[in-house]
Amino acid sequence: MTGAPAVLAVDAGTSGVRAAVVTAAGEVAASAYRQALPTSPMPNFVEFDPVAMGDAALEVAGRALADWGGPVAAVGITNQRASTILWERSSGQPVGPGVGWQDLRTVGMCLALQAQGLRLPPNASATKLVFLLDLADSSRARAEAGELCFGTVDTWLAWVLSGGTAHATDPSNAAVTGLLAPDASGWDEAVLAALRIPAAVLPEIVDSAGVFGSARALAVAGAPPLGGLAGDQQASLLGQGCVSPGAAKLTLGTGGMLDVCTGATRPPWPGKGPAGTIPIVAWRRGGVLTWGAEAIAITAGTAVEWLRDGLGLLSSAAESEALAASVPDTGGVVFVPAFLGTGTPRWDYGARGGFFGLTRGTGRAEMVRAVLEGVAQRGADLLEAAEADTGLSAGRLRVDGGMSANAVVLQALADATGRPVEAAPVTEATTLGAAYLAGLAVGLWPDEAAVAAGYRPRQVVEPAVSEGSRRAARARFAAAVERCGEWVPELSAIEF
Repeated sequence: MTGAPAVLAVDAGTSGVRAAVVTAAGEVAASAYRQALPTSPMPNFVEFDPVAMGDAALEVAGRALADWGGPVAAVGITNQRASTILWERSSGQPVGPGVGWQDLRTVGMCLALQAQGLRLPPNASATKLVFLLDLADSSRARAEAGELCFGTVDTWLAWVLSGGTAHATDPSNAAVTGLLAPDASGWDEAVLAALRIPAAVLPEIVDSAGVFGSARALAVAGAPPLGGLAGDQQASLLGQGCVSPGAAKLTLGTGGMLDVCTGATRPPWPGKGPAGTIPIVAWRRGGVLTWGAEAIAITAGTAVEWLRDGLGLLSSAAESEALAASVPDTGGVVFVPAFLGTGTPRWDYGARGGFFGLTRGTGRAEMVRAVLEGVAQRGADLLEAAEADTGLSAGRLRVDGGMSANAVVLQALADATGRPVEAAPVTEATTLGAAYLAGLAVGLWPDEAAVAAGYRPRQVVEPAVSEGSRRAARARFAAAVERCGEWVPELSAIEF
């Protein structure tokens, strides 16, 4: 109801920007969305226009607030992580393109640094920032003088919404730049020195839930406080109530990201766990860190977009559900989603996707179903890796993201994992998480436990195959993944 306590969440994903007003009951009362797709000017390049993204954020925020018709107590921001922007402090104008998290242009730099003992993945922000600095300030004179600002998308949107007065990030976003100290105590001075990154370009690290500025650009709404910052996966973790050790969620968006909460305990491995997961800061509130572990599939929803845009097998992504459901199985076809490499458990940036088991009888429906089941199998890979690395068991798996609206995907995921799968009440739980963080900052919710207590899944899907059938399908998929490895040897040589 208009006038009831509520917060505004701004969610900038890889494909677009969303804004939503979320009430104290955890319900989305008003929302708006604008598509903002990245571009690929060259192979392995992924770019976006930061100004267009900022404009989109202001537009959708204005529309959501207008539909709500009342004040909001705070604003929270969540975002695609590691995407990198460099801009002028005085003008607020970017000095180069926004470099997306999927961009691989700095692979050569990563290999050179690896030879020097510094292991950084190309999807992290660190080498992307070096690229932008080399482009705009090769001597680093402007950066050292504080004339340039670096930020991931959260930082950029905070800058835009604050009218250029807030230059901040939170530990969850800072941790995926490759520039944060392992204990999340601050920026890593040794890495900054090795990469020639002046500290003056870096944002202040603030709590994920805590007031750090005001949304002056939303003057029509009374310039509410900026109170929440988190990377999209960490926001989704909170948005699905995964606040206790062992609670896990999978977000199936452009890529697939599985996160498990480990609570106050940081995963013990320094960089990458034995099963290929990465320690993450889930969020920080009142100076107290909550940790987690993350498993990543680089390709997920991108594969469905490829069926639609690249092969013309679908008129829309939504059509994939009905077409896949029109056949009982894939006819023996297996698809490995690995357009830009694999990810967890075996990080192979040189792996490439593939169909296996094609016959003359294979049709559109079988190929589409194979793609959906391939994404689900990768989800099972991620869950197994997270449980192996953390020693924690997730009795069930919560799922959000665009593909969580697809019934075939949910059933395939339950079958592949052998676990009940809970679909989030909204497809974009990232938005809820950003709202919860902002609400926690201003007392709309007292703590994370209160947030989790309100979680209600939209649907619960139970496994429908025998354990023997599940294991056979997992073995067949693992064999297909093995065949897709090391297609681009120079990229497969990257380690971190």
